[in-house]
Amino acid sequence: MDASIEQNYLDAYKGRFVSLMRWHHLDEFWGSFKQQADDCWYIYHVGDEPPQSPVDRNSLKRFIDEVDVLLHQEHDEDYCGIVYTDSKENPSYVKIFDPNNLGVSCGYSEKPPLPGWILSRIPPIELEDALYPPNNRRHWWQRIFE
Repeated sequence: MDASIEQNYLDAYKGRFVSLMRWHHLDEFWGSFKQQADDCWYIYHVGDEPPQSPVDRNSLKRFIDEVDVLLHQEHDEDYCGIVYTDSKENPSYVKIFDPNNLGVSCGYSEKPPLPGWILSRIPPIELEDALYPPNNRRHWWQRIFE
């Protein structure tokens, strides 16, 4: 994959996001999102091989319906707070955290949990390798610049 596409994906991942904090915010977001849906979205289950092509509009809508049910069933809180988007009105990147893998929810972690799923208009890259390279690589990089 082109290095600029990889960097664009990482920049988007690390960009500014807003939380869909309340369940009704998420419901409103999904409603608007599905109306705007087109065939330009990638669905990436983090940890699996990143998809090579976007899904069709119907598959995207089906995924949203299914993940919404999962979130409502498994995130037993009176608030949502586990879906983030770069824009509520015109999204191009959506992070959906798995309710069963939230890790450290407040405070600091050197390796915060990754989202369970990412919807994006940018072709995804293998996120864990990009963000957390193996320790043997870190040691190699450190030796070069000592």
